[in-house]
Amino acid sequence: MSAIFNFHSLLTVILLLMCTCAYIRSLAPSLLNRNKAGLLGIFWKYTRIGEQKSPSIALSCAVMAFSILFIQ
Repeated sequence: MSAIFNFHSLLTVILLLMCTCAYIRSLAPSLLNRNKAGLLGIFWKYTRIGEQKSPSIALSCAVMAFSILFIQ
């Protein structure tokens, strides 16, 4: 089953994408800052969400990891 049709997999992909974009911006800020509009602007938006909501994103990642490891 693909991640689009499975809600748990979709949440995992979105959380990993937010964490990855925030990490890439910490290494190379100009890479994501120049693409604020258009299709690549989605990654800039994920970066902003990952940076501004980092405690809740970190908690969500921990809960998701626990559920993947022990519940599934």
